[in-house]
Amino acid sequence: MSILNKFAPLRQTYDQLRAVGQNPFEMVFEKMFSPTEGLHKGRRTILLGTNNYLGLTFDQACIDESVNVLRQQGTGTTGSRIANGSYSGHRQLETDLAQFFNRKHCMVFSTGYQANLGMLSTLAGKGDYLLLDSDSHASIYDGARLGHAEVVRFRHNDPDDLAKRLKRLASEPGDKLVVVEGVYSMLGDAAPLKEIAAVKREMGAWLMVDEAHSLGVLGDTGRGLTEAAGVEADVDFVVGTFSKSLGSVGGFCVSDIDGFDVLRVGCRPYMFTASLPPSVMTSTITALRRLQELPELRTKLHANAHRLYNGLKDLGFKVGPQPNPIVSVALEDPILAVTFWNRLLEGGVYLNLALPPATPTNAPLLRSSVSAAHSFEQIDRVVQLFETVGRQLGVLAALPPLRRAKPAAAVVFPANAELDRAVAVGAR
Repeated sequence: MSILNKFAPLRQTYDQLRAVGQNPFEMVFEKMFSPTEGLHKGRRTILLGTNNYLGLTFDQACIDESVNVLRQQGTGTTGSRIANGSYSGHRQLETDLAQFFNRKHCMVFSTGYQANLGMLSTLAGKGDYLLLDSDSHASIYDGARLGHAEVVRFRHNDPDDLAKRLKRLASEPGDKLVVVEGVYSMLGDAAPLKEIAAVKREMGAWLMVDEAHSLGVLGDTGRGLTEAAGVEADVDFVVGTFSKSLGSVGGFCVSDIDGFDVLRVGCRPYMFTASLPPSVMTSTITALRRLQELPELRTKLHANAHRLYNGLKDLGFKVGPQPNPIVSVALEDPILAVTFWNRLLEGGVYLNLALPPATPTNAPLLRSSVSAAHSFEQIDRVVQLFETVGRQLGVLAALPPLRRAKPAAAVVFPANAELDRAVAVGAR
């Protein structure tokens, strides 16, 4: 009898995936050429599942400044900030993020997962209530478990259901913290944040928004859905990650709550985790600056997202409710989804495969995350391959061939070598 026997059903699922073809959870890229292309089994492959929304992983300024600090300050901090002290980069990153979000306070975490784990487990404890959107990310649910608050789920993107549940708790003692995401990671749908903020105000609750997939994507300056919805004053805590639009790793929370800094000695996932290395902090600081310097990246990102979303929708695929940079296609059964995913990979396109029960509608999903660095030619190749595989597998058998639209005009960028590297490299 093995301690691992409890994972027998998971092992069976893995074996079934291997029987169909490449196991999507064991992908290895031998080389990365750019934000949008990698080498898999000797073949150049379009990367369409990386969350690299602005393509900043190859931004020359981010690379150069990170390398300089790596040489000057070494590879890591070898401990937590509580034990080993903070580097100047920690403070600079927190200051820059607070200023970017127009907030008084900021805490930086070693991952986005830990930002949710730390904040939720610390802010809401025994006797408090966490009201979570039913489609919340695993890190939100894990943070809720760690803090021992009572968890109340409300229907996805349903402010009326949230209001109903808060009213039931009106006479109960304890804080009520509502947690939603700016853009949800599976279907790419945005929260009805204006309506949720109105419920929060009426019921006297607190509100946290996870902007992991909307930082750098939404809002006039890229601050996320809170900015786009015009409700920043109603949002008490904004959490997010550096591993999407900012192209590195780490997480954060910003807030205007007085006394916020006490959380540095009250938040265990912050206190007992090794802090970010200097080179990562520097690349993140630089990426945040680039995000603000280059608003045209968001323009290109949304042009690419609409091109992919509309292309797949026009073919007849079942896509999500709105054309955000996350574009998911729902299929009827897991085996079909795994087969379709393998055919796409064989054709030179890598994206994410999400299987039930990890999907919000219990349908398997082929999930794409578009980048500003993708070229229109790459997006069109993806759409064409979807059509080819869809017809091969009978998904589109009843539909007439799609009449090809004329290529859209390219977005014009300033003559800038760094911008070319960050954006136009996808056309290689």
